[in-house]
Amino acid sequence: MGSKITFYIVRHGKTILNTLNKVQGWSDTPLTKEGIEVAENLGKGLKDVKFSSAFCSDLRRTRETINIILKNSDQKELPVTEKPELREICFGAYETALATEMFKDVALYLHYTNAQDLFNDIFDKNKEITYKEAVNTISILDPMKMAEDFNTVEKRTHKALSDMVQIESKNKENKNVLIVSHGLSITLMLHNLGGKRLFVKDLENASVCKVVFEDGKYIIESVNDMSYAEKGKNS
Repeated sequence: MGSKITFYIVRHGKTILNTLNKVQGWSDTPLTKEGIEVAENLGKGLKDVKFSSAFCSDLRRTRETINIILKNSDQKELPVTEKPELREICFGAYETALATEMFKDVALYLHYTNAQDLFNDIFDKNKEITYKEAVNTISILDPMKMAEDFNTVEKRTHKALSDMVQIESKNKENKNVLIVSHGLSITLMLHNLGGKRLFVKDLENASVCKVVFEDGKYIIESVNDMSYAEKGKNS
């Protein structure tokens, strides 16, 4: 039997653009006071987890978050590897636009009168509309043709995860790996590991998705888990 690798996949802390409800993909803003505090709490809540390695995207908000987590979990000496494949989806011309305007455009293109009805159907397993269609519509509507489609992001994020498995599987020891990435990129990374059931309306800032790799298989243990941050807050 080989080693077990447990991935703690974290969405970054809250940023200025998150607070303003604006689209933030490859555009980047620093963490807010609230974003720093929740990352500090998460770090305290992860003190009992000893990480063998740490990875984040090459965007500032994930670097800030992972450094805060490691500092507050007493593991600040652990080196961090930046992987561009962990970036958030690129939204093209919609970058920094109001999120409500972007999703209104997506809803209208898909023949919905409003975004709320669209998302109600996406998260209803009895409906045929999927999150994949919504993401691909952003790419279609982008006049700059820079926005990424669903398959592009799913492929690059899953490659990042596979690369980490190769690195961490070099010996028989069990490992814990910390990853800090972005809401949509995490969702798409996990998509082909667990299917539509994984989709939540929003991964919260500083939430944890826990994924175990063992015997050549991925097992998703939890999604959008805020218990570590709550534990740290109450410590």
